[in-house]
Amino acid sequence: MSAHRLTSVAIACAVAALVLGVVVMASLALGSRQIAPNIVWESLVHGGTSQDARVVLSLRVPRTIAALIIGGALGLAGSIMQAMTRNPLADPGILGVNAGAAFAVVSATAVMGVSTRAVTLGAALIGAGVASALVFALSGRGARASRARLALAGIAVSAALASLTSAILTANQFAFNEFRYWASGSFEGIGVDSLVLASVVIGGGVVLGALLTSALGILTLGDEVAVGLGVRVRLVRGLSTLAVTALAGGATALGGPLTFVGLAVPLLVRRVVGARHGLIALWSIIVGAAWVCVADVASRLVLAPQEVPVGVIVALIGAPFFIATARGRGMS
Repeated sequence: MSAHRLTSVAIACAVAALVLGVVVMASLALGSRQIAPNIVWESLVHGGTSQDARVVLSLRVPRTIAALIIGGALGLAGSIMQAMTRNPLADPGILGVNAGAAFAVVSATAVMGVSTRAVTLGAALIGAGVASALVFALSGRGARASRARLALAGIAVSAALASLTSAILTANQFAFNEFRYWASGSFEGIGVDSLVLASVVIGGGVVLGALLTSALGILTLGDEVAVGLGVRVRLVRGLSTLAVTALAGGATALGGPLTFVGLAVPLLVRRVVGARHGLIALWSIIVGAAWVCVADVASRLVLAPQEVPVGVIVALIGAPFFIATARGRGMS
């Protein structure tokens, strides 16, 4: 690697670290209760029993970690999905992750009559996994399998699950009331137990995605080229589906369905770093984490002391960037 290249990489890493540091500090300091940065730092280093210290350590640290994990997971999931389908406008929702998670959450709430963070998390993970497995199974085998069939199967499964979800919500008022809160996206009240469980699932997706980086980079050249270079396309696509399910399913279970992150972040990153999948995946994690964390901070400040759902802010931030990028040259 040339000296100029090393310098560019070092500068990019330093800027990314600085931006993430500023975003994290803002997340810990800002909200309905403003806390000075020096008090935040003191609380992190030495702990304490003051009200400010309790707010930082018990409420904002888990919430900030959740925002970073969710954003990074969705960014990586989107980059894998776009590489797997060779479609820059693909997102994890194509696999039915959001629809499956929503259906499972609504069904569990209606059947059990309760809606706790643990119930929501478990149901969403199961629903996302089952929906993705169904989509992959319907996409065909052997020569019949293709990225087009995968997308069509995802659309069909998502539509069917959305219809079933609507039917349950119409018949069950309690499920409807609870679902509105979850579907809007919220990080409020995320506990350590939920954070650990979702992190384990997401961590598995990160590891699998990292192992598939080289194969996905080749897959972006086309199925025929990939087969000629010795890539087992069906296996790679199946493992990629599993990785996306773990990443997006874990993120959705933890914070609710957040739109645009998995779609817009890899798209924006690709316009900056080029077509190398490894770089796209790495920077999608960083940009996605910063994006969702900034949205979480904004959600606390827009109507303070009330909170706006994080999902609303994420969409409001993402839509203009996505539209501008999608209208740019080279998207075809």
